[in-house]
Amino acid sequence: MRLGACLAVAVLAAACSGSRESAAQVARTDDAARAANISASRRTAITDAVGRVAPAVVTVQTEVVQRVQADPFDFFFGGRSGGTQTQAGLGSGFVIRPEGVIVTNAHVVAGASTISVMMRDGTTYPARVIGTDETNDLAVLQVQATGLPVAPLGDSDNLLVGEWAIAIGNPYGFMLGNSEPTVTAGVISGVGRNLVARGEGPSAYFDMIQTDASINPGNSGGPLVSAGGEVIGVNSSIYSTSGGSIGLGFAIPINRARRVADDLLSHGRVRRAWIGVHLEPVRTQNARDLIARGATVAGVTAGSPAARAGIRPGDVITRARNRPIRNRFDWDAALLDLRVGEEAPLVLRRGGGDVAVSVTVADLPEVTAPKVQVLRELELVSLTPAIRAERAIAASRGALVYRASERMTGELGLQAGDVIVQINRTPVGSAEDVSRAVDYYAGRGPIRLFFERQGQISYTDFVIR
Repeated sequence: MRLGACLAVAVLAAACSGSRESAAQVARTDDAARAANISASRRTAITDAVGRVAPAVVTVQTEVVQRVQADPFDFFFGGRSGGTQTQAGLGSGFVIRPEGVIVTNAHVVAGASTISVMMRDGTTYPARVIGTDETNDLAVLQVQATGLPVAPLGDSDNLLVGEWAIAIGNPYGFMLGNSEPTVTAGVISGVGRNLVARGEGPSAYFDMIQTDASINPGNSGGPLVSAGGEVIGVNSSIYSTSGGSIGLGFAIPINRARRVADDLLSHGRVRRAWIGVHLEPVRTQNARDLIARGATVAGVTAGSPAARAGIRPGDVITRARNRPIRNRFDWDAALLDLRVGEEAPLVLRRGGGDVAVSVTVADLPEVTAPKVQVLRELELVSLTPAIRAERAIAASRGALVYRASERMTGELGLQAGDVIVQINRTPVGSAEDVSRAVDYYAGRGPIRLFFERQGQISYTDFVIR
């Protein structure tokens, strides 16, 4: 009887043991199913988009060597007599070709003596600059690597205001502790934005994508991505009163960035559209008036494409191809998307009616002379308080044009009395600064020279071979 009981107990124990194993197996199956369900529920268009693009996002590290002025007191007491110091910089970028071609912002690498690129996994490569486009704030870098992950590029011409936008980059660099890029999400807040008078200097960005996806220092040069997992823009700037993101971020449209990169890779420079019109400056400090005054032609360069097309002073440009032109900023944006050699249809308002013309787009006027001869065509004087007061000049620093040759006036629109305040994104504080800036930018691509005339900021574009 006791044996039978023991056998019964043994059978029951075995049955219980089998039951526990079955229960554990079921529990594991349930856990796996639940994990799969959680994973599926967490995957969204945003996570998929990040998965496609993030592997191609890089950190761009730079070093800029700056000359340090000697402190007279240090020198007097046996200290240093001046020298140099190295300043580190950080930005973002993304790979567009597997053989190590990377896009970033021009301001990220401006003046850098050394550049290195860190991939998402921490691998670091030295990089060289293939070319830069200061006007569009774009640069193309090259690293010696193959088989790199590539960011898929989308189409920035058909964006919808309100659709998802994802900013990927490295805000504040390695302060966050690793090389993984940061992801922020928002929407496309606007398109065709023209950023003017952004702060110190007359720099401007035209036809930008606006987003409320958080963009902070270090994001510059990183991709703005659609919910479909394609790059639609290059993060470039923010509007902020504090230095941090307040939901006003801006990106360069990827269609323009793609064209600039192709030009730099194929020709080593960007071919900038020019038709030879000078627009009438708007003499107002009212922002509303600036965007509502239209693009009125003040002058036409003799022999230029505009002159051959019959454009006259006083004409108002209202349309370029399919783009409406409401002000001079819209015209600046349209020029950035015109291609050298193409026929560009324009619509002008003249005498109360519309006139349609077709202009063959040319390259920028080419200044072929060396730097010294260029400056011989411009006699410059550093701006002083006395000159400012005498001529009622608004700029606090700059170089006054004392004399300009006929060629400088006819082709570039510069004339005596103008005050050069900036070249590309380099502020001008003296006549010597103009010489140094022209020397630096010569042969590097298009040059945009900003100048003050009668209290208003204008600019002229040219290239130096």
